[in-house]
Order: sequence, then C-alpha cells, then structure tokens
Amino acid sequence: MTLERLAVDGKRIPSIGQGTWFMGERPQEQADEIRALQQGLDLGMTLIDTAEMYADGGAERVVGRAIAGRRDEVFLVSKVYPHRAGRRSAIQACEESLRRLATDHLDLYLLHWPGSIPLAETLEAFERLRAQGKIRRWGVSNFDTPLLRELWKLTGGAQCAANQVLYHLASRGIEFELLPWQREHGVPTMAYCPLAQGGAGAQSLLGNATLADVARGRGVTPAQVALAWCVREGDVIAIPKAVDPAHVKENAAAADLRLTADELAKLDQAFAPPRRKMPLDIV
Repeated sequence: MTLERLAVDGKRIPSIGQGTWFMGERPQEQADEIRALQQGLDLGMTLIDTAEMYADGGAERVVGRAIAGRRDEVFLVSKVYPHRAGRRSAIQACEESLRRLATDHLDLYLLHWPGSIPLAETLEAFERLRAQGKIRRWGVSNFDTPLLRELWKLTGGAQCAANQVLYHLASRGIEFELLPWQREHGVPTMAYCPLAQGGAGAQSLLGNATLADVARGRGVTPAQVALAWCVREGDVIAIPKAVDPAHVKENAAAADLRLTADELAKLDQAFAPPRRKMPLDIV
C-alpha cells in the first residue's frame, strides 16, 4: 500500500509532516511557530496537521497565518471534537475551522476520537461537507480495530482516508492487529507523537542507549532515527511538532534516512514488537 490514497489533485503527501499540538497557546511564541511551519514547508514537509481543540482554535490561527499565500502547497488536516461531530454541529465546527485557517477547504478532516454521537451521523455530516467542497477527504483518529470494523459496516464507511493514532518505538501496540488491518484495507496511518511526546515509555525513548548507538553510527540524531523507523514501511505518515529551526531541519532530513536490517533488528531488541493485542495507547 502507498499513500496515494491520500493524494488530492496531484498533491504528493510526504512521509513526514508537521504537527501543531501546543501551538497557539502563547502570543509571544506565535511568530516563532509561524516561522517554523513556513520553514517546514520550504523543506518539503507540506502536510500540516491541526485541530479545533489545540489552544481552542489558536493553533489553527497560527497555521492560517503560516500558509497565507501558500495554500496550494499544503495538504491541510484538521480535526473535529467528538461532541461536535453531529449532523449539524460538524458542519458548523468545520466552517469555524476554515475561518480560523483562512481557507475554503480542508484536504482531510478527522473525527478527533470516538464519542457518543453515532458514527453514521458523523459520516452523514462529513459527506455533506465533501459534497459542498469544504473538505476533500475525511478520516478518523484514535480508532482501534473494533471501531474501524464498525465503521466499515456503515454505508460509505470504507471511504475513510486515514486513521491517526499514537505510534512510536516505545508504543508499538498497533503493530499486532490495527496496523495489519489498516494495511489490508488500504487505510494509511498517521502517527502522532512519533518522538514519544506522550504515551507509554515517553520519557525514556530519546535517551535510550540503543537508539543513541544507531544514531551515532549513522551520524544523525536519535530523533531522526526514531522518525525514520516510524515511516520505514512507506505507509505511515509521522507528524512531529517542532519550533526550533534545527529541529525542523532534522525532522525534514529524517525522511531520507533508510535504516538497515541490522539497525532495525537492534531497535527490535531494545523495543520489542507486541506479541498480543494491546489496548490502544492514547494521549
């Protein structure tokens, strides 16, 4: 499977994009955040992921300013709160996101996590938004296999263009069942917190001795190895967040790093793949 399912109007989707969680929270930092996103675009990280939840819309405003005059370069992703994913409320939520982003459409609109509103109702709203041209594709986030199976039973459910979940070296639970299911059904995976900014093992990942050893051997940083590992199969999109210019540059360069079989084996020794179905890791 390739990421071509996510291609819209000939846009190429990069394996490493840009996340915006925690952006837009402090006015004094927004200039640096805008510059970082623009630097990322310059370096080819043209997928930008945001959400109405982040800083209560503040991150979307930052993104809107960063992509001003460059909208055609960007594959733009945002997410709707579960409690706003109803037949009418999702329409309103999307329109509010579009205003904050200063654009007339999203390339991908995600249900941020499962909620109490029936999936069929959310799909109805998403399809209406797509018919109106306000979104090009829709998908989900934080969905485990049982919910995806439920989604697939609904009319139009198989049109789901992506599932965004937590995935990094220290949190590999999706590899046992969810990731194979998505591959079988042609659903690309978007990996949030790919550098373990949250979830199981978050504090120890980048300080791991094996990861550091692999990085030294290649003359790169542990973060670059972690990102290269995350996108190694070609059907996962990693969306790290970075504001520091050096980190933005490192993230972009990681897309060209190909880990060897020996390096991957070493990482498997340090971060064992799952041997059973595990609860979906969520932050």
